[in-house]
Amino acid sequence: MTAEVRRAAEALQQGRLVAFPTETVYGLGADASNAKAVARLYAVKGRPADHPVIVHFASADDAFAWAREVPDEARILASRFWPGPLTLILKRSDRAKDFVTGGQDNIGLRVPSHPVAHELLRLFQGGVAAPSANRFGKVSPTTAAHVRDDLGDDVDLVLEGGPSEVGIESTIIDLSGNAPVLLRPGRISREQLEQVLGRPVSDRNSSATKHPGGMERHYAPRTPARLVPTYDLDKEIARLEEKVAVLAFSRPDERVDYWLRMPRDPGAYAQKLYGALRELDGAGCEEILVEAPPEAPEWAAVRDRLQRACS
Repeated sequence: MTAEVRRAAEALQQGRLVAFPTETVYGLGADASNAKAVARLYAVKGRPADHPVIVHFASADDAFAWAREVPDEARILASRFWPGPLTLILKRSDRAKDFVTGGQDNIGLRVPSHPVAHELLRLFQGGVAAPSANRFGKVSPTTAAHVRDDLGDDVDLVLEGGPSEVGIESTIIDLSGNAPVLLRPGRISREQLEQVLGRPVSDRNSSATKHPGGMERHYAPRTPARLVPTYDLDKEIARLEEKVAVLAFSRPDERVDYWLRMPRDPGAYAQKLYGALRELDGAGCEEILVEAPPEAPEWAAVRDRLQRACS
């Protein structure tokens, strides 16, 4: 794999696009200091120009060089959760240009833990802008095959790294203001962040910061999807007249054309979620019904993705 990773690092240095595995989802990488490379990344994804991307690094020191202010809380969280599925929003330094920040005065920084990503970033020796390796707003990829299905020849090289361990995007916390704000929930929960910081973490509605995954409709399959409370699922199935796929916790119902049963553990559910949505999307149905997950805090990240996918 090292030879392939070295080839990928050289491709990034040449301004080309490389898809690579992280522990969250597969990312579509471009040299974050190369305006033309990032412009091509945005064009391939169909991403709005004012929508920022997260920049990935091999170490916290490398990441913090792209911030002009690194508060103590950022260093505390980095020492606890990096490498890992956490993105820190900080005031940007001169290294972070408008074409990766969406014109904002801050930057999203992450140090991923996947060994292939880490090796790529170490060999590249710079920041790699890497949103999820799929068309904008659609279901994120958690395998190399998903990337090839979505992007085809639009990506120059795809690194194989097996299925993503986490399966949903990183937690994003904004530390660019006076108080920490949770912009996007993920594997690292609000409760974990608050425990480490020793103070409350506010909701995203208290921040004007634009961030990845912040659109009302996102992570969405092509087939229209609808969230259904558990107590309404049987009633919805009983009145069906069209071909429908169902994502649920319970056993399959013979009245339904295509049924996927999901784990009752939130971590296992998250890991399977995007693959399940892709499978249901390919089932040839007219609608997808999704049994709503519990309201408990440990389900916050899954609920966030499903609410946007079904918006």
